[in-house]
Amino acid sequence: MNIFKYKYWFLIFSAAILVPGIISLVLWGLRLSIDFTGGSLITYQFNASISTEDLKKVLQENKVEVQAITSNSGNEYSIRSKPIDSKDIDQIKQAVSEKFEGANLRSFETVGPIIGRETTKNAFVSLTWASIGILLYIAYAFRNIPKPYSSYRFGASAIIAMLHDALVVLGIFSILGHFLKTEIDSLFITAMLTVIGFSVHDTIVVFDRIRENLGKLSKAVSFEEVVNYSVIETLNRSLATSFTVVLTLTSLFLLGGESIKTFVLAMLIGIISGTYSSIFTASPILVIWEDIINKKRVKS
Repeated sequence: MNIFKYKYWFLIFSAAILVPGIISLVLWGLRLSIDFTGGSLITYQFNASISTEDLKKVLQENKVEVQAITSNSGNEYSIRSKPIDSKDIDQIKQAVSEKFEGANLRSFETVGPIIGRETTKNAFVSLTWASIGILLYIAYAFRNIPKPYSSYRFGASAIIAMLHDALVVLGIFSILGHFLKTEIDSLFITAMLTVIGFSVHDTIVVFDRIRENLGKLSKAVSFEEVVNYSVIETLNRSLATSFTVVLTLTSLFLLGGESIKTFVLAMLIGIISGTYSSIFTASPILVIWEDIINKKRVKS
């Protein structure tokens, strides 16, 4: 079975997946939680469903600059606002209790804008160091790969696939943020780093089999044929591993608490994308890249 005769179609499909998300990121960006922007988050639970407009009015009367009110499950409401001084929360709690019988303040937290900026900065720094570390690790681990193939091309292909997965997740959450008001928080960063690790791990498994087969198969066999053979060998393992993870994450998303849904959804999207990219993005990039280098080598 020669799946790599469609390698350009695989890359076109990968690019097509990215386009809507990139457009959304350019137009609307991401809907950031207070972890990034700074502000206060108040969570209330009521005995019955209430009018968000009435709740907003009560809060505004108490000088709370409301940015958004989100209705969660179980008559729970999350209020996002500009920073509130902790000494004012008792006054707000009393006003809400007077207006709504059985109002229960579940949580109150305030994050300053300096912490928010620091979180954003650390997220980008983490991604940069992760990319550099992955490139160096793969280059070192694959240092004994038969010549004229380069371990750095293996590493770069893995990073391109990894960034593809990161952009898929970011793009989808940009779309969800615009249309469904889904916010990303610090847990989202944890999910992104986990997805990056899974994506690279899956890619390394495929690349390691390519390295083994380059040493075992006849030199008359082309690089594309070696990659095709290696991918087919690891296909069942990759799909089986990812399927079990997807089943677990789907159960968590459907049955887990509201607070982890963003984290689980990001993981779910990333694992599916990572499984696809390790087979149908990283490997085709590597094949095309080596073909280009080989043609240049022949001409020279």
